[in-house]
Amino acid sequence: MTTQTQQTTGPAAQQQGTHHFVLTLQMPQPDQGFVTATFAGTFTPRPGDTRADSYELMREQITQAHPHLERANVLFFSLERNQL
Repeated sequence: MTTQTQQTTGPAAQQQGTHHFVLTLQMPQPDQGFVTATFAGTFTPRPGDTRADSYELMREQITQAHPHLERANVLFFSLERNQL
């Protein structure tokens, strides 16, 4: 399961965000093992935002779109500049 989340800072924002993220969530399912979902995309933090602010916003947006993952455990999170 993959989705893109992009927060822009205005009309001059790039087509791709300034940062790339990967977030993997895992939710136990009674008598079925686990459901694991990885989300990846680009993102432009608001001026002054921290890595923690960005994580919270991404987690909120993902769980709004996928409510069954609201209480899921985070297996992996990465947020890095989207420039080589």
